[in-house]
Amino acid sequence: MTGVAIIEPDPAALARRLAQWLVERIGATERPLRLAISGGSTPRPLYRLLAAERRIDWARLEIFWSDERFVPHDHPDSNYRMANEEWLSHVDIPNQNIHPISTDTDPDDCARRYEATLKSVYGADALDPTRPLFDIALLGLGPDGHTASLLPGQPVLDERARWVAPVMKGRSEPRITLTYPALESSGCVVFLVAGADKRDAVRRARAGDESLPAGRLHPQHEMIWFLDSAAAG
Repeated sequence: MTGVAIIEPDPAALARRLAQWLVERIGATERPLRLAISGGSTPRPLYRLLAAERRIDWARLEIFWSDERFVPHDHPDSNYRMANEEWLSHVDIPNQNIHPISTDTDPDDCARRYEATLKSVYGADALDPTRPLFDIALLGLGPDGHTASLLPGQPVLDERARWVAPVMKGRSEPRITLTYPALESSGCVVFLVAGADKRDAVRRARAGDESLPAGRLHPQHEMIWFLDSAAAG
């Protein structure tokens, strides 16, 4: 699994480095760029930097989510709410380019509707290894080795047919997550990880330890680890 590692001394420097990398990637892409983003606390500084970024033509970016907690979009725990408040509501990105995961019916129905959205955007019902679903998938990593809402011990880890699936157990609330096939269909998978509590998970995931959910992710194309020194060890 390894992938290239980019290491910065602290979370603030890490966010700046990744923001600059994203600016360059978006600027170098002639067509609209599809970006799947993550929730949690680690990307918050990055999103704040992007909110102030003026070098990006935001109309050329389409935003998707790697996972969502099954709570209303205005709930404090919503991944959509965090990204919207810290970043998306501050930039001139067309509403039709923002694709949140709905949480308005039941988890399975919402997962199936999001998969339908992805298939519509992709223009096919089957993933082609030569044509990524996402240009960039931005992922986090938990101390337990989970990424997106691919949680340890849950049936979703064995899901290979669906692109999006509900995760009913493993956390205090249900989740909806992109599955391995969808995440692996990315031009570049980017892990953003900070903190000493994640050092062991980073080491094991990068070594391809498949007892960790992140260690079972096998991107078809590029992978980069953006790490602070505490997470890198």
